[in-house]
Amino acid sequence: MSSSSSDEAQAFLERHPEIGSIDLLISDLNGVQRGKRIPRENLAKAYQTGINLPASLFALDINGNTVEETGLGLDSGDGDRVCRPVSGTLMPTPWLRNGRHAQLTMTMFEPDGCPFFADPRQVLARVLERFTQAGLTPVVAVELEFYLVDRQRNELGMTQPPCSPASGERATQSQLYSISELDEYADFLEDIQAAARTQALPLDTALKECAPGQFEINLIHCDDALKACDSAQLLKRLIKGVALNHGFEATFMAKPYGLEAGNGTHVHISLMDEAGDNVFAAEDESPLGTPVLQQAIAGLLELMPASMALLAPNLNSFRRFQPGLYVPMAPTWGYDNRSVALRIPSGPNAARRLEHRVAGADVNPYLLMATLLASIDHGLKRELTPPSAITGNAYEQCEPSLTNSWCQALDLLEGSEVLKEALGHEFVKVFIANRRAEREQSLQAVSKLEYDWYLRQV
Repeated sequence: MSSSSSDEAQAFLERHPEIGSIDLLISDLNGVQRGKRIPRENLAKAYQTGINLPASLFALDINGNTVEETGLGLDSGDGDRVCRPVSGTLMPTPWLRNGRHAQLTMTMFEPDGCPFFADPRQVLARVLERFTQAGLTPVVAVELEFYLVDRQRNELGMTQPPCSPASGERATQSQLYSISELDEYADFLEDIQAAARTQALPLDTALKECAPGQFEINLIHCDDALKACDSAQLLKRLIKGVALNHGFEATFMAKPYGLEAGNGTHVHISLMDEAGDNVFAAEDESPLGTPVLQQAIAGLLELMPASMALLAPNLNSFRRFQPGLYVPMAPTWGYDNRSVALRIPSGPNAARRLEHRVAGADVNPYLLMATLLASIDHGLKRELTPPSAITGNAYEQCEPSLTNSWCQALDLLEGSEVLKEALGHEFVKVFIANRRAEREQSLQAVSKLEYDWYLRQV
């Protein structure tokens, strides 16, 4: 254990004598946080030697079952790998056990110290190395949409919006950007802000989104993409935990209601050179940026179809891609236009950036960021040129072309040599095997709609 790591663990325990246990967290392919819980007296050991977890953690489907087709299960002996702490992530979890609990993010390595290829955090680190070699630093910000839902299901056993803590009335209206709705949920939102301050998570803004019980919380931009994704993952856990304390459930499910807007994850990205200058910002302050920005856009657009399996990773993800609900249906871009897949926001030239608007809130943040940055890297290296920017309503001008088929999305990813090279051939193989196995399980379930439509009619 390095002296800095030793100091981090010891200083934390000295500052927090009330902490009795610590969760050691690692994110699987679905972004589900798994790991172990240890007593405080074992924290120094976790820093010194790490903890062992099976490599098959990255073979788990959404139900926590090992997908043997990944090759990480019994065929490989289901052996362990070592997981080591991520510096700076040891923080209290104030919503748990009256503040007597903490958490620490981990990442997985091979026995020889090399990064484990199937760990999504290590996949992102691998992509970031390309930018380091080019003398560029991605500056990123993540925006997360989520629903609060009533813990009590309706008379049909279905999810329903919550009742307002202030009025007791169940939410039924959109009320986009409503301040009064923020007032009604002020205690919940203030507890999120307080917990985020305790965990040093850089919260920016909170807003009421465009469906009953739907909100958005944004993180401040960060020049460390790994840290930004750590923060996004931890914020999800925080929001869910605080919601339970207030009698709600919070869900980042992409499409919890068929006729309402889905939950998205929007990512803002710019690139900084070694002098600290934004290479997307044009000297003439053109809102369309520099040739580097145009190349980045072109790379993202070209690889967007093959990226869909990573941007929409499960069955419910594809429910979100419906016309008229602010979800991009084609690889398009434009300036200050929320109907496109890649938006160049208005604002100061020095802050020129792109906003990626395709992924659902159910996405794994590390894999999302790795995919977007790999696409940008592709555009820069190939010096690609994007098509013309869209002006006006992209939904009316462009036919839907991004797949809404889970099966086709996986086939497109499997056929992308660019993404396989960037993310790792072995990683993509594991990811596709995992997702295909879960898709096959989903096909065995017969929905209520199918009984309603077909049981008596055919």
